[in-house]
Amino acid sequence: MKQKPTGIFVTGTDTGVGKTLVSVSLVKALVRHGSRVSVMKPIASGSEHTPAGLRNADALALAAASNVAAPYAAVNPYCFEPAISPHIAAEEAGIEVDMRLIRRSFDILAAGADLVVVEGAGGWYAPISDSQTMSDLPKLLGVPVLLVVGLRLGCLNHALLTKRAIEAGGSELVGWVANSIDPTLERRAENLSSLERRLGGEPLAVFPFEPDAQSDVRSGEQLGRRLSLLSF
Repeated sequence: MKQKPTGIFVTGTDTGVGKTLVSVSLVKALVRHGSRVSVMKPIASGSEHTPAGLRNADALALAAASNVAAPYAAVNPYCFEPAISPHIAAEEAGIEVDMRLIRRSFDILAAGADLVVVEGAGGWYAPISDSQTMSDLPKLLGVPVLLVVGLRLGCLNHALLTKRAIEAGGSELVGWVANSIDPTLERRAENLSSLERRLGGEPLAVFPFEPDAQSDVRSGEQLGRRLSLLSF
């Protein structure tokens, strides 16, 4: 019998494709159905100074959706101010990303939750150090991957490359989500159909362009239900 995962890693075909929207919607849906859900943004750049220290908007949005209290340092172990690639931000800050710290933080979060929703930064191969990328995190944490595909010109190539990279690296891809980030995309239905055929199945959810609160709820509920059928 397949063991129930302790978490899920949300990656995307690129930066700015809606990983946070999907992650937050998923967390809210699971919480509504009675699950204890912790959240994590292991590495984040593009943060602001606050009285409590550097804070990242994506990490704060995830924490606000969670129903498991956790210190910010566990939710977002590495937080950098400039909105640049994490490995450059870490180098400029004189900080070496320690994968053991990320693993310890994840274990703390997982101990008090049914599931930890972990959001990556950038795309699958976004560097986090000279030798490691975001792709190393799901293997480090022992969790499967959910792929967010931003529906725009070029999404077919980006989605197929990312799927192949995920599988070639030995991680488990549990499904994909479509996010309508470009309202001017021509042949949207045809693109979705092509993605379904080439990614091996229909999306677990489709998020509309500029969703309102209710459409977020509907898409998150759909995603949560379908993931539940996959032993979540």
